[in-house]
Amino acid sequence: MLPAAPSDARSTPRQPEQRTPIVERQLTPVSGWTGLSLCLAGLVAAASLALAAAAFGPGRSLSPLFILLTVIATLMTFVGLFGLVAIAPNEARVFSLFGEYRGTTRQSGFWWVNPFYTKKPISLRVRNFETGSTRTPEVKNAEGRVVEQKGRTHGRPSKVNDKNGNPVEISAVVVWRVVDTAEASFEVQDYEDFVAVQSEAALRSLATRYPYDSEDHETSLRGSTDEICRQLRTDIQERLEQAGVEVIEARISHLAYAPEIAAAMLQRQQASAVVAARAKIVDGAVGMVQMALEHLDRDGVVHLDDERKAAMVSNLLVVLCGDRHAQPVINAGTIYS
Repeated sequence: MLPAAPSDARSTPRQPEQRTPIVERQLTPVSGWTGLSLCLAGLVAAASLALAAAAFGPGRSLSPLFILLTVIATLMTFVGLFGLVAIAPNEARVFSLFGEYRGTTRQSGFWWVNPFYTKKPISLRVRNFETGSTRTPEVKNAEGRVVEQKGRTHGRPSKVNDKNGNPVEISAVVVWRVVDTAEASFEVQDYEDFVAVQSEAALRSLATRYPYDSEDHETSLRGSTDEICRQLRTDIQERLEQAGVEVIEARISHLAYAPEIAAAMLQRQQASAVVAARAKIVDGAVGMVQMALEHLDRDGVVHLDDERKAAMVSNLLVVLCGDRHAQPVINAGTIYS
């Protein structure tokens, strides 16, 4: 009997496990005033049972039962108070029970839920930040009081190479908000840090796909601001889909050549401006000379041969295209001497 051929585990790659995405669902809590009333009623019942147990005395048979009921009522009242939660406008609470997602409440107000729920607050407000900034944690004193709230430092431009390989400094301001609290809570580790890192990555990727400037009407970082901003918003949104975040706006806030080539690029821009200005001047001068020659021939003011026309054209172009005022020379003889 032939031995079975050994199976090669590497020949059949393991397929990725299919996972059901977590989608936000609404949880309708009970009014907090109703829950508070029930807790107060339980507190009154516990006090009444305690008084009844004391009235029966330690020698009565019902005394241990009243004591047990008093302990249970007191414990239930104490636990029930942990179910009270206040939600401010533009805030939400994500509820989970022993590791299982139960739902989200976006309604502001005073509510009561299962006291064993884990209540995670998530802000639904519109937030913005500048790429290149870092988060600063809370600072507490020795007594445990918060002396400095958490925040973000000022953004520093990122240095990247554009499509032509020129080093440029670029930064952007991203405006965003949470639209799916379940994805923001359970799909990523820290959705705020995720937004910052992915926005920075999208900005760097965008800067490498376009040149800083273009002279042939090509899409560029400096010349096509609106188109670049729309593309940046689209790129960031694609990266943040799994985090339950909506990108409202993304705008370039800083764009410049890197300091090591800024002077050379400035000279190139100045040279391009001078060439463009000279071309405009020459184009206008040629038109003026042509108009002058046609006007002289049409009115018969003077008849010039080709050589004199060439000399006249040369003189006029020198006068019109020169960057200094021309010095007139009076000819005392004829035009041929």
